Amino acid sequence: MATLSSSPLRACRGILKELRAIQGPSYNKSLAYNYVMDQFRKNKASSRGCVTAVTGERYCRAQQEAHHASHTYLCLLASTRNHQALHNYYHGKGDRSLAQAASMVGLRLPTQPGGKGWEK
Repeated sequence: MATLSSSPLRACRGILKELRAIQGPSYNKSLAYNYVMDQFRKNKASSRGCVTAVTGERYCRAQQEAHHASHTYLCLLASTRNHQALHNYYHGKGDRSLAQAASMVGLRLPTQPGGKGWEK
């Protein structure tokens, strides 16, 4: 398994930040918060006894797998939040006029040269 560049503490803080964004200020009373904190505390305690010898390799592997799972979960939470924001921005208003739809994607409608009197 490839090494992960950031620390487990950074992953824990990121997950808690995403939980706070989802659940609001009372996020620390939720079951998800308790589960995440229990898992990080459990893996912190098991990392103290991790040895790089052949006999202790499975414990190190389990710790790396937990670290990888935490980064994956953080990526899932952040991507879900970003998807929801994009969905609300682009999909939430119903029918738009042609000019509004064009301006959303950075385009402008062409104007009639010479002034026919119907353009604004």
